[in-house]
Amino acid sequence: MESDNNLREPAVAGRFYPDSARVLEQTVNELMPLPPVKALIPSPHAIICPHAGYLYSGKLAAQTIASVKIPESVILLGPNHHGQGAPVALSKRDWNMVDSIVPINHGLIDAMKAQNSAITISETAHRFEHSLEVQIPLLRACQPALRIAPMVISQISLALCEEVGRAIATTIMQSKEDVLIVVSTDMSHYESRAVASKKDQLALSAIMRLDPDELYHTVRNENISMCGYIPTTIAIFAARLLGSKEVQLIDYTDSGAVSGDTEQVVGYAGLVIN
Repeated sequence: MESDNNLREPAVAGRFYPDSARVLEQTVNELMPLPPVKALIPSPHAIICPHAGYLYSGKLAAQTIASVKIPESVILLGPNHHGQGAPVALSKRDWNMVDSIVPINHGLIDAMKAQNSAITISETAHRFEHSLEVQIPLLRACQPALRIAPMVISQISLALCEEVGRAIATTIMQSKEDVLIVVSTDMSHYESRAVASKKDQLALSAIMRLDPDELYHTVRNENISMCGYIPTTIAIFAARLLGSKEVQLIDYTDSGAVSGDTEQVVGYAGLVIN
């Protein structure tokens, strides 16, 4: 059952990241690049970060987040791994994290919802989802005044991806705030490093070309287990409308770099769209 209070409670604290405020702060500080990045990538419209446990992908997620200026307002897009709730689901509850309460940007939420009837409020979709939650401590380390507009998406059509991307872009263009889109996705799951790398390069190639149609169809046709290809497709549609012309790959790695197991890896990529 959902909590009766007005907060979205942590779902994976103590598993994907520490459940102690002191340990979380120490862990995030260790994950952030040292020295802090000074030459930030200018004018990003979106970034793409992995969302596994911090042990495996936290360093790359932190490196990607630290490569850009994080504004106070962020639209978070991630996959709905559990399939619960609405297909295109926003949360209107403030998020109770281990070390603080992160407020919702209600202006962005209401504006996106007004743009398209497929975009709805569904706290059920967010209750057990980890993909957005793991990004928040890293984002807050770079922007203490962070306000979020979280959206998780299930399997939807390419046409609806384009509609949602247009709704997001229109919301950002009409907003008086500086807004960044943050996409949360891992790449191939539980393939050998050789197979995962080959498949992931196909998906990354489509992202690098800012081609949402190619990404959507390549992932499906090539059986690539990239969990967040739908949010990534949406973000590319939005970024193109916002004027994005290029993508920078921060890095690509996999879980085997930490575990030593290269027969069953999960791929991770960090990218900046500007």
